[in-house]
Amino acid sequence: MSIHSAMGRSPEQGYMTTYLEALALVERLHRLLLDVIKDEFERLGIIEINAVQALLLFNIGDNEVTAGELKTRGYYQGSNVSYNLKKLVDMGYMHHQRCEIDRRSVRVRLTPKGREIHKIVEQLFARHADGLESRAVLDLDGLDHITASLRRVERYWTDQIRYIY
Repeated sequence: MSIHSAMGRSPEQGYMTTYLEALALVERLHRLLLDVIKDEFERLGIIEINAVQALLLFNIGDNEVTAGELKTRGYYQGSNVSYNLKKLVDMGYMHHQRCEIDRRSVRVRLTPKGREIHKIVEQLFARHADGLESRAVLDLDGLDHITASLRRVERYWTDQIRYIY
């Protein structure tokens, strides 16, 4: 007897319930990540930049990208990318320049001020990685397993978007 039938659910109901729990957890983890970044910036007295903008700067790093590439590369998940890019340029965290080939396209890269934010987030994540490992919250094999599983879900969802049936 499976755990799901023992709980009065069919295997299909059990899978669906577990899938919905996983979706909710991914969503909560993303919000928590933003809260952790926000708390770090508040602790440091950096209030002009929000967590979404800080994560965007972290993800861009040393790359020079267009606004469109931000979403396709997975650097940015929000719908208001243009707003955040404009704010980051206006506040001096990013440079922007029209693309020579396609004048409609704008390329962005971090300024030294933006690199400082990148470094703060990088150090925060390094502390978290050390803490997860040193407290035996998650070992490398477990982390590899989670990452591989999430990549498979990402591929499945991407295929659903591309090949709607």
